[in-house]
Amino acid sequence: MNNIIDRYRELTEADKTKVIISSAMAEARKIIPGGNVATYIPELGNVDPNQLGICLFPLTGEKICMGDYNKRFTIQSVSKVIALILALEVCGAKRVFEKTGAEPSGEAFNSLVELDRENSRPYNPLINSGAIAIASELVKEISFYDLLRFTRVICDDPEININEDVFKSEISTCSRNRAIAYLLESKGLITSDVDDTLNFYTKCCSMDVTAESLANLGRILANDGVFKETGDRIMTSSTARIVKTLMLTCGMYDGSGTFAIQVGIPAKSGVGGGLLAVSDKRAGIGVFGPALDEKGNSIAGINLLRNISNKLRLNLFYDPEWNEDE
Repeated sequence: MNNIIDRYRELTEADKTKVIISSAMAEARKIIPGGNVATYIPELGNVDPNQLGICLFPLTGEKICMGDYNKRFTIQSVSKVIALILALEVCGAKRVFEKTGAEPSGEAFNSLVELDRENSRPYNPLINSGAIAIASELVKEISFYDLLRFTRVICDDPEININEDVFKSEISTCSRNRAIAYLLESKGLITSDVDDTLNFYTKCCSMDVTAESLANLGRILANDGVFKETGDRIMTSSTARIVKTLMLTCGMYDGSGTFAIQVGIPAKSGVGGGLLAVSDKRAGIGVFGPALDEKGNSIAGINLLRNISNKLRLNLFYDPEWNEDE
């Protein structure tokens, strides 16, 4: 035992981080059978649920990637973060928050409940109704290909493209999102053509990314919107702050509160199995694990992030005396 401890003490900090992540990956794999892939989008139902990958990209130090970190998958709702960044930059915060609030919804990501009240609007931009309202504003200012080009830049991944099979599968089965869009239109929260808005929104969700792509994006957010290597500012400091705040409070749908307690870092999930996480001033993290829990979040991905967040002390609310089993 002493020899093992001595060898661990001799490891560099980067090597210790790799040991922690590797151990967390092994633990996370054990709970994959408890989740299911998203079958309500037929094309996503064909994905192998046993895949799991992670990329952690610190502001200083080497990028750490394990498992299926370079496997392409559709970004789905993680694209809401990118759309929100662009909307804040192009349209401004005032216009954005005239269309959507900034509060947790407490409802499922595709819920219509909160909209079916007089004078109501989407709770936040990171649920479907809020993101569709944001898409309605973006289509007035930019094309989808403008957003695609921006996504390639902010994710430092020129290979990102739309997955046509997933797009066709998703747009042909989007009755619920279409209902949300028409309800928004009836309230005056959508003033663009509904079909144009839904096509834009669905194409955003259908972009193919990797866990590494998401880690690159997370790293820019962790660095206050600045690309570390060049010093180029990709977004204003205000935009970075708003986005990270909403990710922390609303990014994991109606599981956001529990995630904030257990993991304690801003994150955004997608039903394609992606997780984007930000350790402010420290690292960007991307995870891919397509088996989902009942709330639509990666079941292994959450377990993985919880373990590494607390063991690496990334949790914003880290307490060394806190017992995880309490």
